[in-house]
Amino acid sequence: MKQVAKYLTLSLACAATAMPMLASAKTMRLGMGDPIDSDQGAYASRFKDLVEYYSDGDIKVTLYPNGAIGSETEMVQNARLGSLDMTLVGIGNVTPFSKELGILTMPYVIKNSADAVKITTGQLGDHWNELAQKQVGVNILGWTYSNFRHLTNSKRPVKNLEDVQGLKVRVPQNPIMLATWKAWGANPIAMAWTETFTALQQQVVDGQDNPYIVNNTMKFYEVQDYVTEVHHQYSLQPLLIGKRTFDKLSDEEKNVLTRAGLEAQQYALVFQMTEADKAKQNMIDNGMEVSTLEDEDQWIKLAKEKVWPEFYDTIGGKENFDAVLEQLK
Repeated sequence: MKQVAKYLTLSLACAATAMPMLASAKTMRLGMGDPIDSDQGAYASRFKDLVEYYSDGDIKVTLYPNGAIGSETEMVQNARLGSLDMTLVGIGNVTPFSKELGILTMPYVIKNSADAVKITTGQLGDHWNELAQKQVGVNILGWTYSNFRHLTNSKRPVKNLEDVQGLKVRVPQNPIMLATWKAWGANPIAMAWTETFTALQQQVVDGQDNPYIVNNTMKFYEVQDYVTEVHHQYSLQPLLIGKRTFDKLSDEEKNVLTRAGLEAQQYALVFQMTEADKAKQNMIDNGMEVSTLEDEDQWIKLAKEKVWPEFYDTIGGKENFDAVLEQLK
């Protein structure tokens, strides 16, 4: 926790300046895929409160949870076009617009929460924001830290590689995530987030992977029987504002949104750390069986040998990838 606090303190210090009154009131729309009681919702709600506080009510933020105004991919596209102000989405749904951001979805790169904070702040944080601006047409205002994506399924307990063979696993439209599950012998299927619950319910797919808070707030325990704690990908969810929208704002308005984004980021990390265990327990109370991997060293080995080399070129080259790993040390 000391390491995490160190990086967040450095990130927030640059934004902690007084906010002057804004010239005119406006309402901004923020769409997200998850429910309001999820970690996405925790971030978005805190962001909304901070924006309205720091702007003295001159900027209002309206939240649209549960994919109410489109899938996560659609919301990224609409933010790019300027028809939606902001969206909070899983990083895997941003990578179709920027392959280099795929580094953040490479398996077993982020090993803990301190790594997650370090890779999204400071020099690395600036790097991802520059890529997002140039390649996606959005600015990153902050990050929701959702912890590791754990596998849920309705077929059987998964405790080793043998258990995962042939399992139909829903994943976002992300080539790296598809390749990762394929390398382990599963049958990954790309699917929009808004379709996932129904697909699990109708057994179109056997399972999916997401952090405990997401799995719990989506009530996957109603259609899934088993959870396996896999530590392959730390789920990062950036808050995006379309560059067209951001560039039209005054300096005062930009400062308000930037400060609120960073402070909500700090809140989201604490929220995840305090609420994840509660979410896990609720899933157990609702009948889910939790397993840990007996052979995760083999999962790591396959990911590094089969998945990493396949995507060096698309994420900016092996040298670029190695530089990120070096900074995480």
